[in-house]
Amino acid sequence: MNEKVGTIAGQIWNALNDNGALNTKDLKKVAKVKNDKDLFLGLGWLLREDKVALTEVEKDIVVALN
Repeated sequence: MNEKVGTIAGQIWNALNDNGALNTKDLKKVAKVKNDKDLFLGLGWLLREDKVALTEVEKDIVVALN
């Protein structure tokens, strides 16, 4: 499971690096993450490593690289 989450975290990081800040819906699509659970597992990994920042904009979560 750790390997899978690490891979997803890499996909998310690459998507943000290539596209800038994205909301979770767009990030899931651009990073080609299959479901919300995987998206949030990957985001948790990146948050723990202080690689991303989350902000709430009009009831949506926007993710950006630190």
